[in-house]
Formats: sequence, structure tokens, C-alpha cells
Amino acid sequence: MTRRILLALAFAATLAAQTFIQMTDPQFGMYTENKGFAQETANFEFAVATANRLKPAFVVLTGDLVNAAGDAAQIAEFKRVAARLDPNIRLFLMPGNHDVGNEPTNESLAKYREQFGPDYYTFRMGDITGIVLNSSLEKDPHNVPEEAAKMEAWFRSELVKAQPRVIVFQHIPFFLNAANEEDRYENIPRETRQRYLKLLHEYGVKQVFAGHYHSTSDARDGDLEMITTGPVGKPVPPARSGLRIVTVSAAGVTHKYYDFGDLP
Repeated sequence: MTRRILLALAFAATLAAQTFIQMTDPQFGMYTENKGFAQETANFEFAVATANRLKPAFVVLTGDLVNAAGDAAQIAEFKRVAARLDPNIRLFLMPGNHDVGNEPTNESLAKYREQFGPDYYTFRMGDITGIVLNSSLEKDPHNVPEEAAKMEAWFRSELVKAQPRVIVFQHIPFFLNAANEEDRYENIPRETRQRYLKLLHEYGVKQVFAGHYHSTSDARDGDLEMITTGPVGKPVPPARSGLRIVTVSAAGVTHKYYDFGDLP
């Protein structure tokens, strides 16, 4: 029996549980520095076709949908390919820094909301309560402090009323290696990070899924797992483009990142 068949059988065995796919950073325009997006189209089409084949409960796409915020051609191509997802599979989006800017403004937030919908929200699928956050409001909210405060207060209120199986999704990871690591481009500043981590621990959240890094990382802060997933789009070598398959069951949450050459 071939390895691919074995992987397919193992994946089929998880269908009694709830399975979802995390994609991140299709980032249309990154490969060519906004001169085109043929490679991003090919990658995202393959990712969508994979989801249609595997039939997860839902797909969550953790930001950087495009490379140049507000670029009409990049946005249109992203939406064209995303529309090929089986309509029976829910798709949940959120903004990355390339969608609302490294220093978001009221204008950039308004444009994102007009183009894609809310930038933070809660969804429920089966036993899962998903809380989606706009990590750019955590990273650098100096232009929109009222928006950042509003989201943080909303987050606490959602945690209070959420079901036991809560999973948080955002673009920028809180940390890559350790909860007290130094501030860097790829994480949330420590002052804000510690406030959010305190809330996550207080309400028993066990997993946060993010992207942004264009590679993979899996770290812990006590019983909280910070999972950073590699991109559908352009990776940072030696990482490869791919997606993550996540299974939620009574026993807990398991997940694996697959590059596009190693999918079940």
C-alpha cells in the first residue's frame, strides 16, 4: 500500500471528528513585488481544490489576502479564486498587515470592512467557537487607539459567553518561541501580548492559530499552544507553501502542516 493511500485512509478516519483547514498568506502580488500574481493564483487554486477534495467543516484564512492593501486587481483575483471553494464549506477571513497596513487607520479599516467584511468576529461550527481577531490592532494601534480598545473589550466579552471549545485565529502570532520573547516584526509587542495571554489563560483557551511568518512554528505558554502556519503563497526558505489540517475531537485538538507536495 502506497504512502499516499495510507495518508488518505488515516485522514478519512478523522472525519468522525470535526476537521478544518487553516490557510494563510496567499498574499497576491508578493512573488513579483506587485507586478503580477500568476504564482499566487496557481497556489491558491491548488489550496482551494484540496479543500474541495478533503471536504473539511470549514476553512479559515488567517490574513494577508493580498500584498498591496486596496489593490483592486489583487483583491478581485483573490475573490475570484476564493469563490471556487465548495459552497458547503464555510470560509472565514481576517485581515493581515498587508490588508490594513502596518499602522492601520480608520480609512484602511473601513476599506477592509467594505471589501471583505468584519475584521473581528465570532463564529460557531459544531462544537467549535472560533474567535477571529484583527492582530494589526494589537501590533500598532497608535492611529486607532479607540478601535484597539473596542476590540479588546469585545474579546473579553466574547470569552465570557463562549462555549468550552474556543479557538482563536489571527494573522500575527502572539509569539514564535516563548511568551516572554523580545519584540520583533513577527510577534505582538510584549505589553499587549501579556494582556491578551492573561485573558486566554483566564478563560481556558488552548489554541491560537496564526500566519504572517511565511514559515511554521509551534510554541507553548503553559497549556496554551501558539501555532504559526506557513503560507499558501510565497514561503521564506527553507519553508514550503502549504496548509494546515486541524482535527477537533473529544480527546483534544491535533494538527499537521502539509506542504503542497505532501498532502493526504
